[in-house]
Amino acid sequence: MSERRVLVKVFAGQYQAGSKKDRSRLLDEFVAASGYSRSYASWLLRWHGKQVRLGLRVVVVGDATTCWRRRRRRVYGEAVRNALRWLWEVMDYVCGKRLVAGLPAVIEALERHGAGRWDATLRSQLLSLSAATADRLLREERARHSLRSRSRTKPGTLLRHQIPVRTFAQWDEQQPGFVELDLVGHDGGDPRGEYIQTLDLTDVATGWIELGAVPTRAQRWVFEELQKLRRWLPFPLRGIDSDNGGEFINHHLVTYCDQEGITFTRSRPYRKNDNCFVEQKNWSVVRRFIGYERYEGAAALDNIRQLQTLVRLYVNFFMPSMKLVEKSRHGSQITKRYDTAKTPFERVLASPVVEAEAKAELRGQFSRLNPAELMARIRKLQHQLARRSTRSADLHPPTSTAKPGIPRSLTPPAKPAALRAPAKPPSSKPTVGVDFS
Repeated sequence: MSERRVLVKVFAGQYQAGSKKDRSRLLDEFVAASGYSRSYASWLLRWHGKQVRLGLRVVVVGDATTCWRRRRRRVYGEAVRNALRWLWEVMDYVCGKRLVAGLPAVIEALERHGAGRWDATLRSQLLSLSAATADRLLREERARHSLRSRSRTKPGTLLRHQIPVRTFAQWDEQQPGFVELDLVGHDGGDPRGEYIQTLDLTDVATGWIELGAVPTRAQRWVFEELQKLRRWLPFPLRGIDSDNGGEFINHHLVTYCDQEGITFTRSRPYRKNDNCFVEQKNWSVVRRFIGYERYEGAAALDNIRQLQTLVRLYVNFFMPSMKLVEKSRHGSQITKRYDTAKTPFERVLASPVVEAEAKAELRGQFSRLNPAELMARIRKLQHQLARRSTRSADLHPPTSTAKPGIPRSLTPPAKPAALRAPAKPPSSKPTVGVDFS
């Protein structure tokens, strides 16, 4: 492009001063050198450097070497931005691809319950949004917190050698019913003593999730909660894959799986990616909705279970997710290709092995759910749960922040005072004319 601009400067003066025969020759040479079309090249050479007087004091000089980009007309106004922001909050601040994929079902459910806030024009604009446009409209509202997780898994007994190892690459089950299990501890950064744990059960094929809460990680509570979650699944439980913690690797659970004809496998020690499906849900569901505080006692346990009952409905019916379809390596670059984002509910309906009665029951349940009401009840329970936290003040500094409407307990704890870097000494240089208020 810079070479073309130099050519314009070289040829324009000669072209404007030359005869008709010279202009024709110069135009042929300029077209051959620049690659422009003949009409556009002629326009550039005629108008570059030419002065046009507008009134007595204004003179416009043509300059073909500068580039002026015309701004596109704004298609989505402030009304679309406000409606999208509200829907984004209802859908728990998901990314643009998941947001756009879930908008049709969420908008339909909201209108079915009289919660829609748009006319026909605004509705069509919301449904025509691309993922990139949605991300651009929500850029200022994006989350400003990076959450981190922690693991409290303790090694199991020698019984684990009797349970086969299964890695991420071997999970190729297209049939619902093969699940991954994991425990998420609500210790608030202090692993001492006993605290409530969330049992996370994730189906590999559909992404369907079931959540349970146990007072401790004892084998008894985990086994009882697993039996309850099995009854909630809309399809038979066919296989279990867990980590190497003693709450899963025990004779009681192994015997139960043998009697029920359930495949029981485990991951490799210290390889979280072997359980990547449930590890993803540990943050995107458990940490996002229950948070990082420490919870103990029956009251907090009951509160968490009420919250989990609503969260499982919200995530399974209204939260679309993408599944990895293909991963290829080209030299040092890895390319990943994902399928279209769908909710676990939609993936269950698309599965040919799920019974028709179970699908009909799920459709009836979906028609009765209002995502806006679900989210409002979830937020209310989150605030109630935040008041039951027992985390120490040192791990809960008053400077931590959260999204509007979300309890402070959902933000990760800061480092203890003993682990924080020492503050820099104040500068001796005076600050003049700077207002920090």
